[in-house]
Amino acid sequence: MFEVYIHVPFCLRRCGYCDFNTYTATDLGAGASRGNYANMVIREMKLTKQWQLDHGIEEPPVSTVFFGGGTPTILAARDLVAMLDAVRKIWSIAPDAEITTEANPDTVNEYYINELAAGGFTRVSFGMQSAVPHVLKTLDRTHTPANVAAGVNAANKAGLRSSVDLIYGAPGESLDDWRTSVTTAIDLGVNHISTYALTVEPTTKMGRQIAAGTLPKPNDDDEAAKYEIADDLFAAAGLEWYEVSNWARPGYESQHNLGYWRNVDWAGLGPGAHSHYNAVTEADHPQSASLTAPAGGGCPADAGLGVVSVSHGLRSWDIAHPRLWGTAINENRVPWADSETITPEENLEELIMLGLRLHEGLDLDRINRAINDAGMSSTPQTLRNVSLDQLAPMVSEGLITVSDNHRVVPTRRGRLLNDAVIEQFFDFVGV
Repeated sequence: MFEVYIHVPFCLRRCGYCDFNTYTATDLGAGASRGNYANMVIREMKLTKQWQLDHGIEEPPVSTVFFGGGTPTILAARDLVAMLDAVRKIWSIAPDAEITTEANPDTVNEYYINELAAGGFTRVSFGMQSAVPHVLKTLDRTHTPANVAAGVNAANKAGLRSSVDLIYGAPGESLDDWRTSVTTAIDLGVNHISTYALTVEPTTKMGRQIAAGTLPKPNDDDEAAKYEIADDLFAAAGLEWYEVSNWARPGYESQHNLGYWRNVDWAGLGPGAHSHYNAVTEADHPQSASLTAPAGGGCPADAGLGVVSVSHGLRSWDIAHPRLWGTAINENRVPWADSETITPEENLEELIMLGLRLHEGLDLDRINRAINDAGMSSTPQTLRNVSLDQLAPMVSEGLITVSDNHRVVPTRRGRLLNDAVIEQFFDFVGV
């Protein structure tokens, strides 16, 4: 599978809890403006495609496209459609592909959503966050619950699937406030809901308010109680958890996000976006022997391939600041800040971390194959296969279940203690 993620770094305002790579200015220089952004991303697509060809990467048609941010819907709908059309032209898109954009309820209306539907979008993910006015105010959100309902109704009329995102644990949010948000989201009739515990970074406005004592710090026990409330209410409404933070009716899971958790290939476009490739051929040619970005950021788009000598996984990330990102594109360079090889040991760690977040579970047989592959790498580790006997204590503690086909699935308690479960597996295998 191959996915495309497009980051749109523009926002109407910066929410107090947000530490994403977003900006409120309309023009950030070097062509990275709201009005010209689609053109810059399309140019990055072409550079990325050439880099893939130069490094022996032949991807299948794109299975999912996801526009995230920031606020993608701050751009004109025709700009989102233009970027989608470019994906179709450069890589091709599978007939049943899932095409999603995140949306701030303040920035869309029926006409905007109809234009997305006509342009090939299949899904809209609305940033609802809460249904309680004082919680929305604490989170610096400007939309109202009515705006969310209007957006979902417009998406339904246009034949698009809808999802909503919720945040729990905001300062001053009571358990009853949270129940109100969850039940309001369910009553919208959407088939997919994501819920995320509030994470407070010290550099954000909210982080500074908490440090100054003007807002209370989120409480782990409070967040655990809210997770359990959501899980119960979603289950009663027919929404099943398929990832630690995501619930859906069967058949409505986010295919794009599942791709991340299944460790497929994806190209990330836009300032700060990350890309991931499971197999990259590296060449003996002196211009392309290193896949790491040169000083100043950006990789030449025309580096020769030469004789293939190495095949490995790769993770890269775009330059974060839009002006510097745009400068690299204007100089005909893939706008990477840097990249790194994914070693067999790191791949094993990722398989464990990602698999233990999913309802489909961690494939124990696949993990043991990965352990054997890592053991044969050029930097051998003291790795050990995982046995069913080792897992028995975690089963008895109610953290995991193990199916007959050796899939390890976290229980609700295991989801709440997911980091501890992952660490235990790391200890088992010796990473």
